Amino acid sequence: MTSPGRVHIVGAGLAGLAAAVRLTAEGRDIALYESSQHAGGRCRSYLDAELGCRIDNGNHLLLAGNTAALAYVERIGALDTFERPAEAEIPFIDVASGERWALRPNQSAVPWWLLSPARRVPGTRPRDYLEALKLRRATAQATVTEVLDPASRLFHRLWQPLAVAALNTAAEEGSARLFGRILAETLGRGGAACRALLPRQGLSESLIDPALALLGRCGGDIRFGVRLRGLTFANGRVAELAFDGGAATLGAADSVILAVPAGAAARLVPGLIVPDDHAPIVNAHFRWAAPDDSPAFAGIIGGTAEWVFRKREVVSVTISAADHLVDLPAEELRELLWRDVALAYDVSREPPPPARIVKERRATFRATPAQLERRPASATRWNNLHLAGDYVDTDLPATIEGAIRSGFAAADRVLRHPGPAPAMTSPAAMPTRRTPETAEDRQRALP
Repeated sequence: MTSPGRVHIVGAGLAGLAAAVRLTAEGRDIALYESSQHAGGRCRSYLDAELGCRIDNGNHLLLAGNTAALAYVERIGALDTFERPAEAEIPFIDVASGERWALRPNQSAVPWWLLSPARRVPGTRPRDYLEALKLRRATAQATVTEVLDPASRLFHRLWQPLAVAALNTAAEEGSARLFGRILAETLGRGGAACRALLPRQGLSESLIDPALALLGRCGGDIRFGVRLRGLTFANGRVAELAFDGGAATLGAADSVILAVPAGAAARLVPGLIVPDDHAPIVNAHFRWAAPDDSPAFAGIIGGTAEWVFRKREVVSVTISAADHLVDLPAEELRELLWRDVALAYDVSREPPPPARIVKERRATFRATPAQLERRPASATRWNNLHLAGDYVDTDLPATIEGAIRSGFAAADRVLRHPGPAPAMTSPAAMPTRRTPETAEDRQRALP
């Protein structure tokens, strides 16, 4: 019986891990390569020496409606590492008025919660929410503010904060169609899909470490500190992976899943077009323990901060599409953001506690209509090369759910095409070629 071959997965972020987990569930032999000394990419935890505690390198919110992420979490046996409230509740605080409320959609997809003033945004009417149906008919070039009324109370208090957080793009620039897909998979499916899942300890403990443990038990070959410098192409397929210090020659039935950042993928794969405009995210981690009975997270309306998260030893703040903040000094950001945290938890604004400010200048691609056109598919013109990553076209923005879906999709392609396929380009037209990598960068097929 012919062996299905080894699958070489380059990149141990969530996309690469998801692909590896999916393939090992089917008994496939995998080799996972990671250039750094840790897995997780932009979704991990680490010990911050200055604060003296572990922090997440960013704040990520999973929802019960994230079907791919839940399938991944269940497969790695990590579901119990998340706090899972019985009902959906998204708290908000308005900085200008001090008003507090919570969006509380009912469990079913029939939105009777809109009839209850206590469950919807204060000052809004049930019919106001019907405006979101326009997103279904949005053109590919339409932005959020071209479809939804930016002057409305509902936009200011709900649609805008959700759009900016999900798209990491200003609502004036963000894709209306993509935002519509997000709402359809969350609020459109009812409160059961909107329940927040928050790691009890950290991102690594819930999403990364259990996956590595599972892959280890399944015999996966995991290598850290191994940087891919180039690919050798021959006869319509990848023939060799060139790493620092050596090369891996591929057998006739071997496959490659390239789960590296968009910029790195574009350097490695000839002719690959990828998103090239990225937006920053600013995170602040304050060494301060919030009361245990306070909300696990909340949206901040009209403040500098946008979302605040209560964690074990810190309170964390996230600002997406943070072009207006990313160049400010860390000390100034500490004072600005602590004001919103103090308001959220009703504590003194002075003095601000110790904080770690983390600036991700190229956090994710901007989810603008123009950038969406640059997203590649998982498939490539080389029959044994598949792409994974949050920049790959998944019909979702660059989120945990999108990254995991891309990993599943790439793995599914490998499973559907276990052996070498006929070359799409003749050897004469596709000479052997190695593409160098010169600098470090960072679909629904469910198991």
